[in-house]
Amino acid sequence: MEREAAPHRQYASKHMVRRARGLRRDETPPEQLLWLALRNGQIGGLKFRRQHPIGPYVVDFFCHGAKLVVELDGMSHDRKASADAVRANFLESQGLRILRVTNEDVMDNLDGVTREIARLTGVPWD
Repeated sequence: MEREAAPHRQYASKHMVRRARGLRRDETPPEQLLWLALRNGQIGGLKFRRQHPIGPYVVDFFCHGAKLVVELDGMSHDRKASADAVRANFLESQGLRILRVTNEDVMDNLDGVTREIARLTGVPWD
């Protein structure tokens, strides 16, 4: 009997793929800045994906190898605390860790954000 793959390993529906592509096209300045720091394995060779579908959600950044989700919280997140809690419970039930950072942290302290990502994933950071 085959085991069902965890949602972060399953294929996303066409709707979720279209939604993720739209979010990538319309990314915010903090998302653009963090992506420039995460892409191409710049943090310890870790591969990150941006606007990645996991189950019924699209997460801002996802590193499969470290099972880490990085979520940026801006003004739209301020009013959605209960929805964020449900989302976090789902992601954690899939064995994923979540790092929440504010847009202001990314814009004002990108080095601190990348250091925290490196610390959580156990990769050295100079």
